[in-house]
Amino acid sequence: MTDTPGDAQQNEVLQIPITTIDNREITLGELGGKAYLVVNTASKCGFTPQYKGLEELWQSYRERGLQIAGFPCNQFGGQEPGNEEQIAAFCEKNYGVSFPMFAKVEVNGSEAHPLFRKLKSDAPGLLGSKGIKWNFTKFLVDGQGKIIARYAPSTAPADIARDIEPLLD
Repeated sequence: MTDTPGDAQQNEVLQIPITTIDNREITLGELGGKAYLVVNTASKCGFTPQYKGLEELWQSYRERGLQIAGFPCNQFGGQEPGNEEQIAAFCEKNYGVSFPMFAKVEVNGSEAHPLFRKLKSDAPGLLGSKGIKWNFTKFLVDGQGKIIARYAPSTAPADIARDIEPLLD
C-alpha cells in the first residue's frame, strides 16, 4: 500500500530528525506513540511548574500510548540558559521529569528547528500567527502525525487530557 500525498504530509511530523537531550538522533515516530504532546520548555519561566503537570500526564497515559516531548528553548527572555546536562538535571531534580527531553532548539526565526516550523505552519496560533509567543506552547499530534491542536502557554497540562483520551482508544 502506498501513501497518498496527504498521508505523507501528515507523517512528515513523525519523520523529522530530532536530537535527544543526551545527543542521539531519532524521530518522534521512533517513540512509538498513539499521541504526542510536543512542548517548548524553559527552566526559569513562570510556566516552569507545568513540568509537574506534564509528568503527571506522562505517568497517567504513557502505557496507553502518549508520548511527551520536551524541547528546551532559550528564545523567550533567556529563560533556558543552561546546557543539556544542566537542563536534564534540573528537570529530574525539581519535577521528577521522566518523559523524553530533547536538545535545546529555537522555535522561531530563521534558525527554528524543522519540527517547530512544521508544527507552526500546520497549526497557526491566534489570528493565524505562525510564531510561538512564549515557553510552554503545546502541540498535540496523533499517531499518524496529524496535528490535532495547539495550546497556549497558559493552558494547564491537565486541561489537555480530554483531547488526549480519544487518541489513545
